[in-house]
Amino acid sequence: MTSESKPFDPKPILAQLPNLPGVYRMKSAAGEVIYVGKARDLKKRVSSYFQKTHASPRTDLMVSHVADIETTVTRSESEALLLEINLIKSHAPRYNVLFRDDKSYPYIMITGQQFPQIRFYRGNHVKPHRYFGPFPSAWAVRDTIGHLQKVFKLRTCDDTVYAHRSRPCLLHQIGRCSAPCVGLIGESEYSRDVKNAELFLAGKENEVIDDLSAKMEAAATDLQFERAAALRDQIRALQKVLTKTFVESGSQRDADVIAIKQDKSLWCVNLVMIRGGRHLGDRSLFPTNAQGADEGTVLAAFIEQHYGQQRAPSRIVLDSAQDVSEWEAAFSESAGYAVKIITRPQGETRGWMMMAEKNAALALQQRLASQASQEERLAALQEALGLSGVARIECFDISHTMGEATVASCVVYDQGKMQSGEYRRFNIAGIQPGDDYAAMKDALTRRYRKLAEQGEAGDDAAPLEDKADAKRPDLVLIDGGKGQLGVAQQVMDELGLSDIQLIGVAKGEERKPGLETLVFPRENREINLRPDHPGLHLIQEVRDEAHRFAITGHRARRAKARNTSRLEDVQSIGPKRRQSLLKHFGGLQGVLAASVEDLANVEGISRKLAETLYNELH
Repeated sequence: MTSESKPFDPKPILAQLPNLPGVYRMKSAAGEVIYVGKARDLKKRVSSYFQKTHASPRTDLMVSHVADIETTVTRSESEALLLEINLIKSHAPRYNVLFRDDKSYPYIMITGQQFPQIRFYRGNHVKPHRYFGPFPSAWAVRDTIGHLQKVFKLRTCDDTVYAHRSRPCLLHQIGRCSAPCVGLIGESEYSRDVKNAELFLAGKENEVIDDLSAKMEAAATDLQFERAAALRDQIRALQKVLTKTFVESGSQRDADVIAIKQDKSLWCVNLVMIRGGRHLGDRSLFPTNAQGADEGTVLAAFIEQHYGQQRAPSRIVLDSAQDVSEWEAAFSESAGYAVKIITRPQGETRGWMMMAEKNAALALQQRLASQASQEERLAALQEALGLSGVARIECFDISHTMGEATVASCVVYDQGKMQSGEYRRFNIAGIQPGDDYAAMKDALTRRYRKLAEQGEAGDDAAPLEDKADAKRPDLVLIDGGKGQLGVAQQVMDELGLSDIQLIGVAKGEERKPGLETLVFPRENREINLRPDHPGLHLIQEVRDEAHRFAITGHRARRAKARNTSRLEDVQSIGPKRRQSLLKHFGGLQGVLAASVEDLANVEGISRKLAETLYNELH
């Protein structure tokens, strides 16, 4: 808001607000959403911001920037909660405490085929597959799948591998799979193993043990001693798993335990997941935009954002005096069963809380130690380079194979860590293959064109859709020597961004780490930092990440091109049939390995066409 603008008068908007549940959005003079909130009564809640002095300076500051208010009426408080979470996720308002997570929570999926597969899964749930979780980490999922393989021996291979096996794989030989692919187990027996695995994941281990014990006794009675011994070993393996994964719990019910800790200006929320009496693990999360926020605000932000996207378990354990009745009603409605929130844990739940609090304290110590190390490295780099105020670093690298599938990467270091959500890749086309200079020019131009245009338009320019492209770096690293750096300087001069510091990172003798040369384009000087210099370690971390990100993109682009090129050369196969073939066989390698009979089994491929395709590919 400029000094000539009139102060915001909320009265006309407040007068029209209804006494209904809904969501409100506070907006700045530039039209940016700066805060999103929900309310049981929109009129009362929004009016409260303009009728009293707030205890929190943070709220006073937010209200001072409000230039407009938008509201949306909902049918219920739970609907308002879900809408609030979606709006916070899409707008990332500066005055909302934000819990950002790069990845969704992982699940174990048991597929719906005749012989189901057990696998790690992230994403939307689709019938007829069954899902168990969520788990706090990928490690927890893979560890649980490993236990299930030992006990129930379910297949983990993809359908393309499963459908083309002629003999058992290594997993069967080491006792991790019952080999349904080659008929070493019948459908009914395999189905019983699948059912027992589902009971185990649902926390009904006693039912599984009872079933296996009954089978063992029946086998012994029928003098099937090898079968009885195998079942005995299965029971022992299951009991061994249970002794490792159970916490002290007499209730056997699902629960999430949430502890919150603060150290200096940093907050940490630790989430412990307990399902069916088993401790699945924990996850520590650190919010952004939490400076000046109190414990209640941070805790509420986590609970609402987390359970707005994940189904709540039957119990949530907190150590807080907050009113939780609204949360209980909303979470119960969305989950389809009663959700109880315990705010004063006693007995076994108190033990869980102490465990979560300890984990939160340890995570805070580690994060603060890491921050101190990053600050030391950044300070050392600024001193060595003779720069000041360096906080945001962007680094570029080019990757290709003999000019094929050229990809440029841009990675970002900001706020003391790599910001993977702001990384960018650029597929380079229309240049001479292998021309790294042209590729670098293309990538830099595409990266900073919007930033240059925003600078030309002035402060009143409309906000950019891609906020990452609008942020101005303090330092740009170019992975390369004087040639690449010269091109980079030319691009920045043409865009009017010549004041941004550029530095080239030239590889040392035999490309050994620690021998890098830092090249300054305008000053015509080079420096070499000692191998153990903290500032050099920071440059190496950022440069190596740019290299990794570029290679990953290049390999994916090259693989895609090679997987489709040979099929595209077959004139009798159009796009739809080509897609059907790749989907059916899981890629080009599967198509190449298929016989004429296998090809003819694909929908839309006749016997004659299969023969033509086979002959052209071999």
